[in-house]
Amino acid sequence: MKHKLSGLLFALSLGLTSTPLLAQDQAVASIDGIAAIVDEDVILNSEVQRAVDNVKGQYAKQPGQLPPEDILRKQVLERLILLRLQVERANGSGIRVSDNEVNQAVQNIANQNKITLDQLRTQISGEGLSYEEFRNNLKDEITVQRMRQSYVQSRVQVSDTEIDQLLSVREVGGPEVRLANILVALPDGATPEQLAKAQEKITRIKALLDKGEMDFSSAAIRYSDSQNALEGGEIGWRTVDSIPPAFVNMIREMKAGDVTNAVRGPSGFQLIKLIETRAQEKQMATQYHSLGMMIANKPGENNEAARQKAEDLRARIVAGEDFAKLARENSTEEMNASKGGDMGWFELNQWGQGIATKLEALKDGEISEVFMSDVGWHFIKRLGTRSQDMTDENRRNQARQMIAQRKSEEEYERFIRQLRNDAYIESRIGGS
Repeated sequence: MKHKLSGLLFALSLGLTSTPLLAQDQAVASIDGIAAIVDEDVILNSEVQRAVDNVKGQYAKQPGQLPPEDILRKQVLERLILLRLQVERANGSGIRVSDNEVNQAVQNIANQNKITLDQLRTQISGEGLSYEEFRNNLKDEITVQRMRQSYVQSRVQVSDTEIDQLLSVREVGGPEVRLANILVALPDGATPEQLAKAQEKITRIKALLDKGEMDFSSAAIRYSDSQNALEGGEIGWRTVDSIPPAFVNMIREMKAGDVTNAVRGPSGFQLIKLIETRAQEKQMATQYHSLGMMIANKPGENNEAARQKAEDLRARIVAGEDFAKLARENSTEEMNASKGGDMGWFELNQWGQGIATKLEALKDGEISEVFMSDVGWHFIKRLGTRSQDMTDENRRNQARQMIAQRKSEEEYERFIRQLRNDAYIESRIGGS
């Protein structure tokens, strides 16, 4: 429980709220010290120090994994800058997060950690954050997530043709691999000198790993330029087919614990570690076949009349009249009236929670009692169930998600680079 919440607090410690330069108390800023100016906002040294202290807290038992203090401060500052820029853009785009949404997010965190709100407050305080800071940071995180979803959703589309093309050349739905990476970044249009320096650095890191002088996680924390550096380079579980082609053939030949040679990618030189592998199991799902009847509520009319009509129709069917005939004559097209109320084969929640609850309580051949929804009065007859192999359908869904994820990551990375390029950023941490 503590580990989960600590990880969250670490993330939130990088989501500090904006401090407008023009509006702030200059005397306070002078005493505190400015770490960076970001457009018309500032990031104070105290903010950076709080975030650095939080990172150190995460590695209190393994301090040797952290890079030197000056490098750690630069890593933390860069995260703060990127988060600040994203929050600014979100606010300028009209994205707002209400207090009620923040309250719900706080409650969800408490529920996930199986603690009360009072216990959460105590734990937050123990991690060095005030409750107000925690809420503000959480609000920033939600704001950025919402902006990212909005930005990517409007720009990323996946066609059936793209899915077919991917499935024709890649075995989607194969084994899954858990990966970590170390990135030595290169700027756009890198000079030969920059290329040589980056290649020398990645070669030196690989030599340290090969000699066993440093483990991969420690090397990622100390040397990687990736945003996941402070997580030991952890990428997480991916299907083999969601990995960039430059790495796929290498990873297929690797065993758990192996590390690739350096590979040049769009962002720079990378090393990839295969942490572990697992096979994807056959994906089965229970499907239901039912008939449905709905008598819609009509605006301005007594809903009791709709309920009574549904009760009468149910009684007639129970007495032996044909469900399909009565559905065609009385039901609505939302419940497939033209098909005699035949809802087809579907997974449990496909028609909503109300129908799912009634469906689970029925045996094959039974008819539910009349029940109400937002739009009318219903009853259903369960015809049968089956266990269906959904592997192929899920494979297409996985392919769609893989393409969308790749496009989304590429699109948002471009957005972040452009956001940073367009901003006025003045770092006052030495050597940045």
